[in-house]
Amino acid sequence: MEHVILDVDTGIDDALAIAYAVHSPELDVLGITTCFGNVSQKEATRNTLQVLDVLDADDNIPVIPGANEPISGQHIKEKSTRIHGEDGLGNSGLPLSKRTPYSSEAADFIIEKMEEYPGQITVIAVGPQTNMALAIQKNPEIVRLAKRVVIMGGAVTVPGNVTPNAEANIYADPEAASIVFKSGMPVTLVGLDVTMQTLLRVEDVQQWGEVKSDYSDFLQTICNFYMDAYHQFNPELGGSALHDPLAVGVVIDPSFVKTTPMHVGVNVERGDALGNTHEVAQKNKNVEVCLDIDVDHFVSHFLNRIV
Repeated sequence: MEHVILDVDTGIDDALAIAYAVHSPELDVLGITTCFGNVSQKEATRNTLQVLDVLDADDNIPVIPGANEPISGQHIKEKSTRIHGEDGLGNSGLPLSKRTPYSSEAADFIIEKMEEYPGQITVIAVGPQTNMALAIQKNPEIVRLAKRVVIMGGAVTVPGNVTPNAEANIYADPEAASIVFKSGMPVTLVGLDVTMQTLLRVEDVQQWGEVKSDYSDFLQTICNFYMDAYHQFNPELGGSALHDPLAVGVVIDPSFVKTTPMHVGVNVERGDALGNTHEVAQKNKNVEVCLDIDVDHFVSHFLNRIV
């Protein structure tokens, strides 16, 4: 069983990733850390607690609030209300959770668990890399204690999605991403190069309606909102990409993808290229970049686990 920490900015695909992880016996979810991104950190924390309620998840999974702003202190990216709704969960109107967030800070929690399980923890980071960067700055020793970090972020060989040059999670805090990439910690990048090839289809979501439960109703609500948002940008797509769930899937079953070692840099200079992830011609490779995916294998596995 793989010990994992999920690092999220809980919007809709984060919620799907959380459900996928909680429903997967291969993973031991030690905790879920939250960050600004799709929503504020406070909203991400609230949403994560609500998702765990809907999942009827184990009360022993702690939720730990983290960064509410980029390393620079300057917000670059606005909340993604068009994609995720005003509440970040497709305006689903979930009741407030009775669970309470952990009293620690996300970076401290990451450090604590890596010291407790040296060489055994995979961080699945599906938001900005701020919490990981802060943990590295606080205790550089975790670089050698981490098993690896699997990041949903970047667009090394394809265009971005928040600008033509940048993917949203990297763009939200490019300095933090650069710190993580340069740290020497093993990094796997699950970017738009592969996530845009995954597709949750309208007919898949319609089938969830046959399973009558609060959970299936919630899944339909958030995914219908998500698909409507995607439809506005690409009416021909017929569904929505499974960005964050694929990062979880890569940890569950590495055969879903094939990776290529590269030296990946992040553009941190303000301008049109801000947040761009690109290959740098250097001998040392700092990132395993996912460039090929068995789409049918992954999507069928996700669908079988999610409900």
